[in-house]
Amino acid sequence: MKHVFVVNPCAGGHDGSGELAIKIHDILREAEVYTTVAPRDATRFVRRWLDDHAGEAVRFYACGGDGTLNEVVSGVMAAKSDGRSVEVACYPCGSGDDFVRYWQGVDFTDIAALVDGEAVPVDVMRLGDRYCVNTLNYGFEAAVCYTMATVRRVPLVGGSMAYTTGIVASLATGRRNRCRVTVDGELWLDGEVLLLSVANGQYAGGGYHCAPRAVNDDGLLEVMAVTPMSVARFAKLIKYYKNGELLDREELRALVSYRRGSRVVIDPLRDSYVATDGEIVPGRRFEAECLHRAINFVIPK
Repeated sequence: MKHVFVVNPCAGGHDGSGELAIKIHDILREAEVYTTVAPRDATRFVRRWLDDHAGEAVRFYACGGDGTLNEVVSGVMAAKSDGRSVEVACYPCGSGDDFVRYWQGVDFTDIAALVDGEAVPVDVMRLGDRYCVNTLNYGFEAAVCYTMATVRRVPLVGGSMAYTTGIVASLATGRRNRCRVTVDGELWLDGEVLLLSVANGQYAGGGYHCAPRAVNDDGLLEVMAVTPMSVARFAKLIKYYKNGELLDREELRALVSYRRGSRVVIDPLRDSYVATDGEIVPGRRFEAECLHRAINFVIPK
C-alpha cells in the first residue's frame, strides 16, 4: 500500500510543513509528501493521484484541520472507484480538529501509530457535488464559521479563540434564521431557528459537543434545531451546548427539536449559506444525503 501525506502548510496558523515532512520520513522513508498550495488543492491532488495510479492501494493522510480532511475525503469520493483499497487517515494539526474527537482518548498525532492503524468504515454526507464528513450547520453556527474564517489567523481573537470570537460577533445578526426543513421526505420544521445542525460526527467549533448521540457509521444523520432566544438566555444555554447536554435537560426540551434521518433538505427560502466541516457553502437549497460507510477511515494502533 502507498502512503501519501497531504499537508496543509496553513493549518494551525503557522507553516510547520517542513518539520512534519522530516517526522514522516523518519518513520516511513518511502512515504510521499505533498504540500497544498491553495484552497481545494488537496481535493484536486487526490483525484489526480488516483487517476494517475490506477489500481494501486493507497492511504491518504490529511495533515491539517477539518477543512483539510474534508478536501481529502472529497477527492476520494469524487474519484471513480476501480475496486482498489483506498483509506483516509487524519493527522490533526489545525485550529479545530473536531472529527477525530469522536474517538476520545485516541492520539491521532502519533504518526507511527497512524501508519500501523486499521481502517474502519464511516459515513459521509453528500451535499450536491460536495461532501462533508463531520457536521453541516445552518443559522447561528454557520455565521460563527463565517466569522472564524476571517479571524482565524488574527492574534488574540483567532486560533483557539476563533470560535468564541465568532459567537460574540454573530449574536447581533445570526440569532433568527428562517427555513423549511424536511427529513426523509417529511416536513419537520417550518419557521425560525437560532441554529440547525446536521451531524455525522459529534463535535464542532473546536470541541463543542454539538451532537453527542451521533454515530458515524449507522447510515443516519443527527438533526437538531434550537429556537431563537434572547442574548441573555443564550448566554446561559451555551454551556449546555458545549458540554453536549441540550437533549438531556428537562428545562430545555421546549427549545430543542431533534430528529434522525438519512436525507435532510434545508430550504432558507432565500440566498443563504451553510458551513460544511467549517467551510462556507453558499446556496438557496441544501440537500444532505448520508452515504453509509462510504470511506475507510484509519484509527491509530
